[in-house]
Amino acid sequence: MLIGIIITGLLVALFIMRGRRGKSLYLRPIAGLLAVDEAIGRATEMGKPILYSSGRGGMQRPATIASMNILGSVVEKVATYGTPLIFPNNDPVVTAVAQEVAREGYTKAGHPDAYKPENIYFVTDSQFGYAAAVDGIMMRERPATNLFFGTFEAESLILAETGNSIGAIQIAGTDSSIQMAFFMVACDYVLIGEELFAASGYLSRDPQVIGSQKGSDISKIIIMVIIILGVILGILNQAWFVNLFVTV
Repeated sequence: MLIGIIITGLLVALFIMRGRRGKSLYLRPIAGLLAVDEAIGRATEMGKPILYSSGRGGMQRPATIASMNILGSVVEKVATYGTPLIFPNNDPVVTAVAQEVAREGYTKAGHPDAYKPENIYFVTDSQFGYAAAVDGIMMRERPATNLFFGTFEAESLILAETGNSIGAIQIAGTDSSIQMAFFMVACDYVLIGEELFAASGYLSRDPQVIGSQKGSDISKIIIMVIIILGVILGILNQAWFVNLFVTV
């Protein structure tokens, strides 16, 4: 275990250093993330707002943290285009964090005066009360784009179906495999598995984030190779290899 941690740490550090030195770090294309620019552009051309939701998770949830990272990149783009972004929240702490992330994004884009804190607000901590409130916002504001990134539960299909009914382009990502299935039914693009956590680096092109992702990916490849090798040697009855990992 110690050896594995050391190897992973060294790989992450190596790729972060490569990224900081301007070396190109390849990330495979992810359709849902490639469509984010298109979705923002569509809303801009139609003169309609973008609706963003991080679901019902608190700030302690990894998916919510990933959603805040994605929000930062999205806000920089909408600030550049002057497209309104609406972000109703289910948690007051997430609301405060999202407001700060948005303020920073508008400042980075060079449009601090365009930031409107009233567009990022707390609605309710009730699950279906939140779903009903967001559905109402969709029906009234008619957003051209819906972005669902975070922790979602039974309200996922309710939100996605309403967005689909108004003709919004929808991109979703969650860490729940159950709710992911519902998003696949009603959304145009869905981030699958760890794509949600890779999204912030993919959109921001931050070398530190991309470097850590590359290091983690290489570590996973090494683990997969060891597992496959172990299976092959186990089939060939190479007891020394099997006993090594049984002992570990």
